[in-house]
This record gives sequence, C-alpha cells and structure tokens, in this order.
Amino acid sequence: MKREKRVPMRELAPEERVKSFAEVALGYSEEEAVQEAKRCLQCKDKPCVSGCPVGIDIPSFVRAIRDGDFDKAIAIIRESNYLPGITGRVCPQEKQCEARCTLGKRFEPLAIGRLERFAADYERSRGMRKPAIAEPTGKRVAVVGSGPAGLTVAAYLAERGHSVTIFEALHSPGGVLAYGIPEFRLPREVLDAEVEYVKSLGVEIETNVLVGATYDIDELFELGYDAVFLGTGAGLPRFLGIPGENLNGIYSGNEFLFRVNLMKAYLFPEYDTPIKVGEKVAVIGAGNVAMDAARCARRLGAEVTIIYRRSEEEMPARREEVEHAREEGIKFMFLTLPVAFVGDERGEVRRVRCLRCELGEPDASGRRSPVPVEGSEFEVEADTVIIAIGQSPNPIIAMKHPEIETTKRGTIVVDEWGRTSKQGVFAGGDITTGQATVIAAMGAGKRAAQAIHEYLMGK
Repeated sequence: MKREKRVPMRELAPEERVKSFAEVALGYSEEEAVQEAKRCLQCKDKPCVSGCPVGIDIPSFVRAIRDGDFDKAIAIIRESNYLPGITGRVCPQEKQCEARCTLGKRFEPLAIGRLERFAADYERSRGMRKPAIAEPTGKRVAVVGSGPAGLTVAAYLAERGHSVTIFEALHSPGGVLAYGIPEFRLPREVLDAEVEYVKSLGVEIETNVLVGATYDIDELFELGYDAVFLGTGAGLPRFLGIPGENLNGIYSGNEFLFRVNLMKAYLFPEYDTPIKVGEKVAVIGAGNVAMDAARCARRLGAEVTIIYRRSEEEMPARREEVEHAREEGIKFMFLTLPVAFVGDERGEVRRVRCLRCELGEPDASGRRSPVPVEGSEFEVEADTVIIAIGQSPNPIIAMKHPEIETTKRGTIVVDEWGRTSKQGVFAGGDITTGQATVIAAMGAGKRAAQAIHEYLMGK
C-alpha cells in the first residue's frame, strides 16, 4: 500500500468557519480511520510512545483501529489517557508522538492525533464505559483546579479507590479547557463528556470555591483530606509595560477568551456577556492563545492582524492553527515590536506604534532575539488590541502559604513526582512550569497522582 500521504481530514470551508463557532475539523469516518491506521509500520521499539507525555501505547491502539476493533482501541487509550477527546483535538502531536514516528523520516508521519480523536468520538457516540474501580481505601484527596492536570489526578486516584473532591474557582469545570480554548477547536459537548467521565469514577466537583480564599490548604487538611494536589494553572496575564496600555479597548488574551468562551459572549444577547470588538483588531503575540484570540475576533466580524516581534519560523503556535488563521483571512506582521499604544481624546485605543526588528543571537529559549531597527517607527491602525504574550500562576496560594517554595516567576517548586516543600501537598501542570501544553499538564498530573497514591498507601 502507499504510505506517502496521510488521509486528509475534512474541514469546514473558511468562508463558513468565520460566520460561526462550529468545529473546524470534522474528524475521520470509520473507513478513513482504518485507511490511515494501515499506514502504521508497527515498529517494535515504539518510538512514538516515548514522545507521548502520558505514555499511550500508540501502536497497539492504532492496530486495533486497523483491525476495526474500535472498542479495543479506546480501551487501550484510556489505560493511559483520561481525556482523549480533548487531547486528540488540541495536543501538539507534530512536536511529540508524530515527531518521532518512523514513517515521518521518509513520508508524512502517521496522523496519531486524528486517530486518537476518532476513537474518542466513536466511544462518545455510543456511551462511555466506566472501568473497574478499586475497593475504597478510606483516603481522601483534595484536588485544586479542574483543568487537565487536576482532572487527570482525580481520575487516576478515584480509579484506585480514593475519595476525590475537585475544588474549582470558576462556575464551570474544565479550567483552561473551558475558558481558554474556543469551541471551534474544542466543542463544549466534548469537554462536558470528558468531565462527566471523570465524575462517573466517583469524583466530586465543587465549583465557585477559591482555595486560598474560601479555604486555605491547612483548612483542607482540617476537613479530613489526607493529601492535596495543586493544579491551578497559569491564568495571570502578562503585559508589555509600554505607554498607553491602560487605554480602553485593550484586553489581555485571557480576559478576551474568558468572555468569549466560558461566558459565551459570541452568543449575546442570548448570554448576557457582551464584548466590544472594533473593526480593526491587533493581536500581540504568536502562540496558541494569540491564534485562538485572533480567530475568535475574526468570527466576531473584525479585520485581524497578528503582530509578532520575531519571524514566522520562531512562532510557538501549532502550524495547523497558523494555517487555519491564514485561511480565515487573518494577516501577519512579523519582525514588528509594539512600543506604545495611541488613543483618542476619549481614551480609546486607535493605533499601535511599532518598530521594525532584525533577528540577533538566540536567547535562553533557543529562539533568536529581536533587535529593534533604529528609526524604523511606524503605526498600525487598531480600535481593539489583544495582548497574548504569556501567563503566570496566580500568586494567591503562594502568598497564603510561604512554606511552599516558589520560583522568582511564581511557579511552585516540585520534584519529578510533583512533591512540594509542604508535607502531603503535591502540584503539577502550568502552576509548576508556567504556561505549557494540555498534554504536558496531564503528564505531570499523572506522575503526581502515582506519587500521591504511594504516599496515601504508606509506600
């Protein structure tokens, strides 16, 4: 059989996408999934598995799809991954499992993410099966945050017989999965189904509880919890610190996506959360948050330009998201550094003052540093600006508990198993690394869950 090209996935046409928040990628049919699975070389050394942060047995689930045994495929995936409908959609497979695919050395790598999504969607369409749960241990665990790390920890521990309660500060579970990722990439029904799966294992979720304010960690122990996991993510936005940043019409990427995604601003007035978006939107940054914000603004009717201080090669966003943004008419302005925002007499932003840049030597991240070109100043029209240059952890828990060691960036210091400097307290995900990927948070959550289980069982 021919192995050169992967089976393409059907997508909504760009002219249709920009009019709604409907999911862009439409998934594989059964026939397409089997055809793609047949491309797998079934390598004995399984290099793809080493690229998966949660260690899914990729060749085995792909072989099950190839053989038409879709129930077996999802069962294999769920042995390692509790949120496959999510990771199959938002995981950067091209930098992880697919990057190590042997097939990719000569041809296009196997579409592992698309096959994972297919298996998860197949299961969801037929009803999710609950795995066997161990006998109750009598141990109780408090999980702070219901994002990808928290959901993973909760599911892992509940499966092993522990009583788990997730405390979520927002009114709806999911963390960054709910407020940070638009429905055209991750439909709410998919997220809700995965959350319900975790709850079916016996996990309780309490919303509107801000640990650090409603309770502190010591109070959780006093309430009878034997261990605490901190998975509160990195939701504190960063800003540029340049003149005019307090003008009206300037959002952080987090605020913009929070209003649009979690509070359904795009459905106003059906949902009572309006959001003001002008005719010309400038998005500062080029990561996945920037792409999501830009594509949301485009769907809200704006002309959108992404401004990035480095070149296209240095963009941290997924290639697929960049391609989708281009198809949807979003413009890119590279090697451009914002230095000020200019407003009108009413305090509304009107322009972004910028400098041209050249690339210098690589910085600590390995990307070449932008160097402003003297005398190259120019302005870009914008009546809305979205600043998406990264996030940091909210300091509320660290401020309340100085005995928990943190870094200068505000991240919590942990060992390789997620243990913090406070007895019985574990942490994982973006709160320990800064802003990273969903699957990286899940991998950290899985390691921490293993350590919590051993801690609870006295090993």
